[in-house]
Amino acid sequence: MDLFDIAEAEEKNKRIKYLVPLIKKYQKSYYDGEGEVSDAEFDALWDELKSLDPSNPVLQKVGADSANFEKALHVMPMGSQAKAASPEEFLEWAQKHVYPEYLVEYKLDGASLELQYEKGRLVRAVTRGDGTTGDVITQNAIKMSGVLKEIYSAKGKPVDFTGGVRGEVIMTHEVHKEKFSDKANCRNAANGLMKRKDGNGCENLTLITYDVWATEGNQPFTDEESKINWLVSCGFNSVPLKICRSPSEVIEYRAEVMELRPSLEYDIDGLVIKERTVNHEDASRARPDRQIAFKFSLEEAVSIVRSVEWNEAGATYTPVAVFDPVDLNGTTVRRASLVNPNLIRSLGLKIGSHVVVVKRGEIIPKIESVVQEAGVQSLKDIEFPVKCSSCGTELVDEGTRLYCPQKSCPKRILHRLLKWVSVIDIRDLGETLVKSLFESGTVRSVSDIYKLDEQTLAPFFLNEESLSQEKKSLGAHKVALSIQNHRTVTLQKFIAGFDIEGIGETVVEKLIDAGFDTFEKITAATAEQIAGVYGFAEILAATFVEGMKENEDEMRYLLEGGTIEILSTKSGPLAGKSFCFTGELYALKRADAQNMVKAAGGSVKSSVVKGLDYLVTNDTSSGSSKNLKAAKLGIPVINEKEFLAMVGK
Repeated sequence: MDLFDIAEAEEKNKRIKYLVPLIKKYQKSYYDGEGEVSDAEFDALWDELKSLDPSNPVLQKVGADSANFEKALHVMPMGSQAKAASPEEFLEWAQKHVYPEYLVEYKLDGASLELQYEKGRLVRAVTRGDGTTGDVITQNAIKMSGVLKEIYSAKGKPVDFTGGVRGEVIMTHEVHKEKFSDKANCRNAANGLMKRKDGNGCENLTLITYDVWATEGNQPFTDEESKINWLVSCGFNSVPLKICRSPSEVIEYRAEVMELRPSLEYDIDGLVIKERTVNHEDASRARPDRQIAFKFSLEEAVSIVRSVEWNEAGATYTPVAVFDPVDLNGTTVRRASLVNPNLIRSLGLKIGSHVVVVKRGEIIPKIESVVQEAGVQSLKDIEFPVKCSSCGTELVDEGTRLYCPQKSCPKRILHRLLKWVSVIDIRDLGETLVKSLFESGTVRSVSDIYKLDEQTLAPFFLNEESLSQEKKSLGAHKVALSIQNHRTVTLQKFIAGFDIEGIGETVVEKLIDAGFDTFEKITAATAEQIAGVYGFAEILAATFVEGMKENEDEMRYLLEGGTIEILSTKSGPLAGKSFCFTGELYALKRADAQNMVKAAGGSVKSSVVKGLDYLVTNDTSSGSSKNLKAAKLGIPVINEKEFLAMVGK
């Protein structure tokens, strides 16, 4: 094991040692009725430990109750379920568990309780505890709604049942609002009340059941569906049951329940999916394999699409869905990009559709799927723009893109000018000034920008009186000077500045790295050759080649006339050298440092890889993973001062 691997292992063990006591602490506070963190936060810690140390003993334990009550063994399994936090994770589980039917129940967000019966009479109520032993809270339980002291059939006859009934103790939203609003949530309030020594307040709690097991005689059910039916027939509260024929149907039902969830009288945090056959052996495991908790996420919600707007950027029209506000990770979201016409068609999206909106660690929300609802009559087709709002040309719908094909479209030209100024970073030439120059007819192409001088710019800064007095404009002078200072650019900036759909500097850098490192090589490349470059595909390659042909005349005019000079990757103080930056820089921003490298003929890497020439950091002696990896690969580690000296600053 080398130095880098040793450091990684030490860092991993350090994290595991931190997580284990923290999880134990939160487990104890949860089972004592004073949960300190949300389920989502606890799940994140649990998942991290599971990824670092899957066999860690703490993952096999359910929890531990307080020492305030008599203890008793469970008569039926009370382990915890494996979980899926997203449709992708559920489908991964479903691929390994193919059932003719998937029986789906609500996953209640409360506190587990087992009712133990002998000959139909309640003898004790036991909390979940560590999954094997729990606290006996019988006197508290009999005050709860839904806890039956004796079991009778629907016809009023005593039921001779010996065994256990498992359920979840919950507090309804109404009770929480009226009596316990000082508690963080219904689950915490229920946990606290059910474990009070004096039992005060337990009459405000409700037990909802979902499992049963006889310890004597035959089981009173034949499968999971008849199990729920038996509970209901005996007078227990129970969870709704949905029978789905496929994993995709489960996902659709989950979306429906997510939408219904705010209107339920109690909290649920997901669904439980089982097979029809009762598998007691599997259920007896600490973490059953043949059933799963399909949890809801703070990063997804269901809403209704009310309209679709079309954002116009250059030649392209991009659809944006506007829906009823939903909360995703504490942010209120009302809009999501639909990317292109093909996405609308593949989703089957219409105005009025119920949709699943997600924001899984991403800044920009998106619509993941449409909730299919039978018999909905109020849906309307989404209207697509037909003509360009600027020039009136009929738009082209290629599926992956809806755009104006007219090269002389004013809106399209203006967008290209603004893109050029942004990419080349002519900061003194602001957007308002560019628009004024364009509307006056002074600037109609990238080439026209470089024809601007102080005299031409002065009318855009001075009034008529000042012009008549031949006053000088400091603003005009500053802009003219800034333009002339931006005549030398890298190849990737030059091409990205021409506003070809989907083509930015990073994309062009991939072409350069693949050997298309001159303007001539790029213009000579075919769509098939471009498609073979990593990061490209047929559609983007075709768009790129088409965009290059459309702009080639002006590109050549700028280059061959000497207006723009391309920095050679084979010249400059950093030619052929690659750099990776890590940590804080003092004298400049990281983006500026990376631009310096490119301007000096070098390249920038986002990570420490074989072939990297320099790692730049102001903490050259730290034990960070990048520093250790650089040492392992023999890559020089330099500080910011040394880097600036290399670029002549």
